[in-house]
Amino acid sequence: MNIATLLSGGVDSSVVVHLLKEAGYTPTLFYIKIGMDDDELLHCTSEEDIEMASLIARKYGCKLEIVDLHKDYWDNVVTYTIDKVKLGLTPNPDVMCNKLIKFGVFEERVGKEFDKTATGHYANTTEKNGKVYLSTAKDPIKDQTDFLAQINSLQVSKLMFPIGNLMKNEVRDIALKADLPSAKRQDSQGICFLGKVNYNDFIRRYLGEKEGPIVELETGKVLGKHIGYWFHTVGQRKGLGLSGGPWYVIKKDIEANIVYASKGFDVEAQYGYEFSMRDFHFITDNPWNMNSNEIDVTFKIRHTPEFIRGKIIPTTKGYHLLSSQKLQGIAPGQFGVIYDQDSSICIGSGEII
Repeated sequence: MNIATLLSGGVDSSVVVHLLKEAGYTPTLFYIKIGMDDDELLHCTSEEDIEMASLIARKYGCKLEIVDLHKDYWDNVVTYTIDKVKLGLTPNPDVMCNKLIKFGVFEERVGKEFDKTATGHYANTTEKNGKVYLSTAKDPIKDQTDFLAQINSLQVSKLMFPIGNLMKNEVRDIALKADLPSAKRQDSQGICFLGKVNYNDFIRRYLGEKEGPIVELETGKVLGKHIGYWFHTVGQRKGLGLSGGPWYVIKKDIEANIVYASKGFDVEAQYGYEFSMRDFHFITDNPWNMNSNEIDVTFKIRHTPEFIRGKIIPTTKGYHLLSSQKLQGIAPGQFGVIYDQDSSICIGSGEII
């Protein structure tokens, strides 16, 4: 089998190469470059990553190719991010990077020549009745299916997740025993510009600053000032610069450039039991009986190990979700990621409105 492997220079993808070689494969390795070298702020230092990837390639006798997709990344993922932030929403660039770049543009230009594409994501695939489904990883803390919830059935059927059935500590142990150069590297925090470039600096570059009031939701009292609603997200606690807290962002008035905050850990205003989703995307198929008004599911609204039980209801505009427990900081623009009742199959995702 001819396997392409996406190599980041980190421990997870390095262990993928090790496992594939142990299984008798010699994958072709690809490092996807998305940083802009000619821009000091948006430059994503890739030298160390490429050096690590080169060491892995040499150790295992694999060919390494660098694929420059920075223009595609900035034209698609960054444009998506800025457009959503302008609307006062909370985008998820990681989800769109996987959909459009890693398993989109890369597949169209390079991956299509290979039988499979292997990655270091913590996820699995499950085959049922001739169809391939995205399923959750063994390690609930590292599970990344929520970041993969916008890919399609063709992409899923092409993917291999060799570390999906391993715990993170097992991956580290394999790397140490195999004496991999990346064995003790820290995990990267998100995709390029979010991990290595200050997010607020990035937003400031595109949207600038626009001073406005921070207002207490219950009283209308002006608590302080902010430098633009686009620097704040619903549910946010840190970064408001207010004393006597904790203060939470409850909502934003985009037209008036007002950020509304509420005080305390248990303020009911920051919680909700339901939300609606638009543009719902099924990964493999729609498994639900549409004659049913309510379907029992589990779900996530942010990257956490916990799954929440709820019911999903079809509507004329998409889907509405009723949660079994109160949810803190339901942020429009983020993805509601839906799983089956056992939290084993990721069904798909929709944008929270």
